[in-house]
Amino acid sequence: MIFEPGQRIVFIGDSITDCGRRDVAAPYGNGYVSLVHAFVTAAHPGLGLDWVNQGIGGDTVRDLAARWERDVVEARPDWLLVKIGINDVWRAFGSHPEDAVPIDEYETTLRRLLGRAVGATGCRLVLADPYLIEPDRDEPQRAQTDRYAEVVAKLANEFDARHVRTQAAFDRVLATTTPGDWADDRVHPNLPGHAVIAQAFLAVIGWHEPTGS
Repeated sequence: MIFEPGQRIVFIGDSITDCGRRDVAAPYGNGYVSLVHAFVTAAHPGLGLDWVNQGIGGDTVRDLAARWERDVVEARPDWLLVKIGINDVWRAFGSHPEDAVPIDEYETTLRRLLGRAVGATGCRLVLADPYLIEPDRDEPQRAQTDRYAEVVAKLANEFDARHVRTQAAFDRVLATTTPGDWADDRVHPNLPGHAVIAQAFLAVIGWHEPTGS
């Protein structure tokens, strides 16, 4: 596995990462972050990892930029796990299109933030795609989300980051199910939906189920 003893693991993102971590489900939330934390801790209890969830519901890359110094640079991560972009796209298809983040701004901002984090802390990166739980790739919001995911793939290559293909993970399960099996609104997953995301993260960080007795 990529994590080493005593390292600090910082997650940052929007509501999918937040998932109640500032309220009833403190400190990790009740979504994929909590699942990743639980499975890694159970498999490697001696690592003594320090886990931090910095997700905030509703965030776009603009919001991350406003809190990056406090919530990332000052947190001094060894590994920074970033999943952002759903709201950047979704707002264009909702009641507040003026709050959507154009793809060029999304790419420029995210590249700047990642560069700042790496330069200031020396952290390694894990970057996760935005997604829409929608099997029709020609549906407008899904098609736009795929373009933003291409930006994440490009940045993962630029920064030698681990790349979590969350959209591909949902596409796999959608081959035999419907979007409503995983989320009521195609965005905010139920617990099985969060497990889909968690499995994608666990595969990328090299987690393996313990064997033997």
